Amino acid sequence: MNDSPDEPGSALHGRTIAVAESRELEVFATLLERRGARVLRYPLVTILDAPDPTPVLAWLRHFATGGCDDLVLLTGEGLRRLHACLRRHEPRLEEDFLAALTTVRKLTRGPKPARALRELGLQPELAAEAPTTAGVIATLARLELAGRRVGVQLYGEPNPALIGFLEAAGALPLPVSPYVYAAASDAAQVRELLQRMQRGEVDAIAFTSKAQVERLFREEPAEAVRAALANVAVAAVGPVVAAALAAHAVDATATPQRAWFMKPLASELARVLGPAPQE
Repeated sequence: MNDSPDEPGSALHGRTIAVAESRELEVFATLLERRGARVLRYPLVTILDAPDPTPVLAWLRHFATGGCDDLVLLTGEGLRRLHACLRRHEPRLEEDFLAALTTVRKLTRGPKPARALRELGLQPELAAEAPTTAGVIATLARLELAGRRVGVQLYGEPNPALIGFLEAAGALPLPVSPYVYAAASDAAQVRELLQRMQRGEVDAIAFTSKAQVERLFREEPAEAVRAALANVAVAAVGPVVAAALAAHAVDATATPQRAWFMKPLASELARVLGPAPQE
């Protein structure tokens, strides 16, 4: 494949790829279309602010007044939404929040939260060994955590493994959930997507978050979802998404080896699939 990732090409000419992304749907679709693919847009989940900002604001006030020694950032989206919540509801605390963010020891899970920190002119002190909960825990396990107050930015769901590890290490975990996931496509659209995969109308489906995988398996019986996925190449943006698929007995056939972003995922799909055979 000689096509540049940023230029029109034929690496995926004649291939039909379903995309489950919502927030950056058009960005990802364009990356694939530049390679010659036909893209089916089926956004499975969307991200919304926490429905009740009260606990988020309480956490932000505590953090801004020096309530944390460490901060674990699991997603870039989470940091951006924390900052936006503060600016919307209590802008007078923004300066204190940014000062506290400068002072605490920051650990990021993967490149996206690190990028969100850079947008604020900051860098993480630590990066997780791998962009997974296990990678975060492995990195934290090398530290002395007893008595430390550890802020944990969650992403749409609890993380009992990480919270349990911190408690066992003698730390005080202080979790915050700045956003939630919600359905983006209705049930009929999900069924349509599965039927198109079953009929052989789709060459691949690309997942860019664990929540997308869970939505698909929540909407229809697991056997039906697995049968549909067995007919296509299944792409995962990174190890967290690949693990979510594996938990449902589905193997990801296309996953970037590093740099878990949409552009490497598009390139990996081009490598795995190639153009459709000429008839």
